[in-house]
Amino acid sequence: MSAGRIEPRTLKGFRDTMPAEAAARARMLRTIAATFESFGYGPIDTPALEHAEILRGKGGTESDKQMFEFDDAGGRRVALRFDLTVPLARFVAEHQNELAFPFRRWHAGMVWRGERPQKGRFREFQQCDADLVGAVGPAADAEILAMFSAVYAALGVEGYEIRVSDRRVLNGLLESLGAAERAVPVLRALDKWDKTSPDAVKAEILASGASDAVAEGVLAFARSAGASNDETLARMDALVGANARGKEGVAGMREALRLAAAGGAPASRFRVDPTIARGLDYYTGIVFEAGLPAVEGFGSIGSGGRYDDLAGLYTNTKLPGVGCSVGLTRLLVLLEEQGKLAGTRTTAALVTHPESGDPAPAFALAAAVRRDGFAVETYPEARKHAAQMKFADRKGLRFVLTLDPSGSVHAKDLASGDVFDASPASIAAELRRRAAAG
Repeated sequence: MSAGRIEPRTLKGFRDTMPAEAAARARMLRTIAATFESFGYGPIDTPALEHAEILRGKGGTESDKQMFEFDDAGGRRVALRFDLTVPLARFVAEHQNELAFPFRRWHAGMVWRGERPQKGRFREFQQCDADLVGAVGPAADAEILAMFSAVYAALGVEGYEIRVSDRRVLNGLLESLGAAERAVPVLRALDKWDKTSPDAVKAEILASGASDAVAEGVLAFARSAGASNDETLARMDALVGANARGKEGVAGMREALRLAAAGGAPASRFRVDPTIARGLDYYTGIVFEAGLPAVEGFGSIGSGGRYDDLAGLYTNTKLPGVGCSVGLTRLLVLLEEQGKLAGTRTTAALVTHPESGDPAPAFALAAAVRRDGFAVETYPEARKHAAQMKFADRKGLRFVLTLDPSGSVHAKDLASGDVFDASPASIAAELRRRAAAG
């Protein structure tokens, strides 16, 4: 490398997005937005950078450790958002007099966490969230569950499963065991169930100061899953005994799942799983994670839950909420690993630049086809026709259009290899017909 030249490289845990992936992400975003909006949710946006005090302490000590926090040029302590939920709580508290409650919103944006990069996990990644703020009860929870499931169905994600639990059940169990004050460390330990061993989870619970009886009670709870959701809920109900909070959590899950199924969500996609705890401290009720059981070691592709006290950090107004978050970046990595992004051909067309002569007629053809609703680009300089064809193929464009001297359009479908001719007035309709046929 010559002196003074900078090596082009990205920071660890950050990544560039290549054109095929960016195009896939844009398509997925459109699908997600359309699904959210079909349930009555509207878009908002919030700044990537917040006052550090807005974010600090809201997700727990682990989130605080992972925050990108620094002093700005004005000496203010600021931080990059680590999720989209905490900024939403600040947003509704700040703008509550301008909003209609219950408030439904969706938001797609980048978030940042300084965690250890690993497969499917980055320090910068994109989330797509939807939240219902200002409503309590299983009907609101069910709406989020049904919408969450509908997103993965609309995206065509195969084999997804949504595992469901409720913070109130484990909290109720701990109350019945006389260890309510251990809820936070126990929840954090249980959240690692899939990532470590039962012995390691027990050791972490004991390290928090809990007794062996409490640790064994939590492990029995974690192992209470049955052959069906009804059986699992019955076992959880038995474990919490007469504890009112625990029974409320079990009843809430049962009703939310019933209503979600009534709202069109396939019951087979949901599994009650006592080990789902969610690592963020702000959850207070139902919690859930989406995953792909058939893809070993890939982890969560989305999650969510109820947080009834989060906005109370910014306002005296009671603003309970429940929401879901789709892990868009992880889904894109999965598609890339499965080879579903490589070789993807768009339905767009290239109008070739004449090797000699005036390019204005070619520009006019492209403009006419574009006005007719078809995506078109023009080659920007005079090159041999073969080189322009090679460019279109490498970029993954579907059609190449060449205007011949007679004024007709000579076209090639790069997907099928078909060659055909059409008039400038009819070419867009022919392109649409062929694109629709596959």
